[in-house]
Amino acid sequence: MSHITFGTSGWRGILCEDFVFENVKIVTQAIADHLHAAGEKGGVVIGYDSRFMGDSFAKESARVLAASNVKCFLCSRDTPTPVIAFEILRRKAAGGINFTASHNPPEYNGIKFSPSWGGPALPETTKDIERRANEMLNEVCYREISLEQAHKKGLLEEIDPRELYLADLETKIDFDAIRKVGAIAVNPLYGTGRGYLDAPLRSRGVDIRVINDHRDPYFGGFPPEPAEKYIPDFISLVKSDSAIKLGIATDGDADRFGIVDSDGTYIEPNYIIALLLDYLVRVRKISGGVARSVATSHLIDAVARFHGIELFETPVGFKYIGELISQNRIVIGGEESAGLSIKGHVPEKDGILACFLVAEMVGHEGKSVGQLLEELYSRVGRFITKRENITLSPEIEEVFAERVNALPAEIAGSKVEQVIRIDGTKLVLSDGSWILFRKSGTEPVVRLYGESSSSGRLNEVMRAGREFILNG
Repeated sequence: MSHITFGTSGWRGILCEDFVFENVKIVTQAIADHLHAAGEKGGVVIGYDSRFMGDSFAKESARVLAASNVKCFLCSRDTPTPVIAFEILRRKAAGGINFTASHNPPEYNGIKFSPSWGGPALPETTKDIERRANEMLNEVCYREISLEQAHKKGLLEEIDPRELYLADLETKIDFDAIRKVGAIAVNPLYGTGRGYLDAPLRSRGVDIRVINDHRDPYFGGFPPEPAEKYIPDFISLVKSDSAIKLGIATDGDADRFGIVDSDGTYIEPNYIIALLLDYLVRVRKISGGVARSVATSHLIDAVARFHGIELFETPVGFKYIGELISQNRIVIGGEESAGLSIKGHVPEKDGILACFLVAEMVGHEGKSVGQLLEELYSRVGRFITKRENITLSPEIEEVFAERVNALPAEIAGSKVEQVIRIDGTKLVLSDGSWILFRKSGTEPVVRLYGESSSSGRLNEVMRAGREFILNG
């Protein structure tokens, strides 16, 4: 392997190609060295999702950390990412190492490092770990001891944080309201949400229909992402059973959510974040601002204006929203890619929390998600969003950077009123529509995001965006 690179959610690679034991040990040693250099103490929580070899990678990581005199709290089963964040904070640990590739296909695995504040590591942290790891590539410069030695030295402890996390969740969710929903379909997508998404509902007598609740490293043949195109079986289940009033799903490491309405309609995460913001402020009376990534719906902005609260626009990557959560500055923060958390909770995406909040909202309001969304539109205006990937030819990729630095004054018949470059290039138009161009860092692909007040206008804006990318 020539280089280790941490992206928005850690370092990821293909199993048996670059994600191999040797490189895992090198990255773990780099994390240990980073913690020592920063003077961090308190041990490291080590977890993994339901992918191939997750437990084995976690144990190898523990051997390396223990050899560097770092105490390890090793999860005894595959564990959701937000639960690892919870345990870091509860134990006042120095950080956490999580073996997960989240919603990516099964041939991938990854290492996600979380510092002591519990959220995803900020760029200054991952850059230091990257630098240390790459300096060690192609050398045997890590230390390791056996698990038996680690146990004897008091440097390894097996843990299961499930019960404590669920007990904490009881203080943040109104399960009595959830009981009013009726039947709920539950889909952990063969991932770490098993026993987290279903058990609290079952123990309270909620009528649930559970599918895909065994461990399958192939995730049923789809990426473990609760997006509409990957959950046809779940949508069919909800449609086929008139007793089901809501469908809730989590991704492979349970940090993302998927919501299916009572009629089988998949509800975009953008709209869920806006609905929950309105619910938390209007019903729960929680005070504070709201944060969204630059690629996330301005429906959230409209709800913020309606309630007179501050809005924060961040680069893509939950680390920036997590920082605001940890500072207690926002009621809720979320991304269009189905990640959110709330005030007083972990500064990390939590799909379990998100699902239960939606169920609480539906139970409390006595209406379907679709009905609640229409009511919200009637108060703040209608917003329709879309995202697509555009593959670039080598010729277009070569000139793309120049192209986005020479922007037109008008797009799709509307004046460009604002250009935002905090992550990609976002054009806000005079009619309230917007488009965002974000170039992938690893592929010849531009992610094109758009939003407008109607499907027809959105199609015009997206067509103009594609035309600009491909022809200038």
